[in-house]
Amino acid sequence: VGVVGGGLITSHKEVGGGFCLFWAAGLAIFTLGVWAQISLADYMLLSANRYPNAPLILLTTGAAITAWGFLGCLGVAANLPCVLRAYGFFQLAALTAGLAAGLSGLFYREDIAGGFRSGLQRAVAGYTEDEGRADALDSLQRALECCGADGWRDWLTSDWAIQHMTFLPSENGTSVSLPDSCCVRRKGCKNRPLLSDDIEGVAAARIHPHGCFRKVFSLVNDNVFHIAATVLGLAFLQIGGIALACLLANKLTPRQHRRVVAH
Repeated sequence: VGVVGGGLITSHKEVGGGFCLFWAAGLAIFTLGVWAQISLADYMLLSANRYPNAPLILLTTGAAITAWGFLGCLGVAANLPCVLRAYGFFQLAALTAGLAAGLSGLFYREDIAGGFRSGLQRAVAGYTEDEGRADALDSLQRALECCGADGWRDWLTSDWAIQHMTFLPSENGTSVSLPDSCCVRRKGCKNRPLLSDDIEGVAAARIHPHGCFRKVFSLVNDNVFHIAATVLGLAFLQIGGIALACLLANKLTPRQHRRVVAH
């Protein structure tokens, strides 16, 4: 423990432990960004809107906080107030970026929803034109067990429907052809007998009866809420890091830190 100007400064181990906690917060934000990037990648690709990539902002911010966390530890270990001030300013910038990424999803949820609906409709309409979007849509329909933006009927007006003669009368009523990702089985979604076009009839034909928009919006909405809540929680920790860095920097002036008396 050392005394500076009559004030008490905790041991280097305790202060270093505090900065390690802020370093761990950086790792947490980085991990959150990785999870968001992986889990939301296909959904962001299918969105018609081009908002700032919140997962990428979280990744960058978390990596930077983790890397610069060593700066705070260095400032404490070497009693360098200028380094601690630099660390405090950086933490403030990182806090702003993290809050912007976490809160943007909450503020733009309705716009994001509209973008997903438009994006899903475009992906269905241009299924044969954009292979990347087509693959993302297939993955989405399989994962969420859904079909089309608002339902399987969305496919009836698509270019894919014209090429595959989607809706045809048959001896047993009607037969329908849809992309394989719309059916329960991965293969065999062509010429499916459809006794009725209500939910029960569609389910009996082993076709996913519900559209993807509601499922996507519910999933993304939940994820955005969890991301925002986590970022806000970590923000309080970062504020503590800024306060601690500034407090130590003010106490450890170039002249004063030489008079630290170890006990």
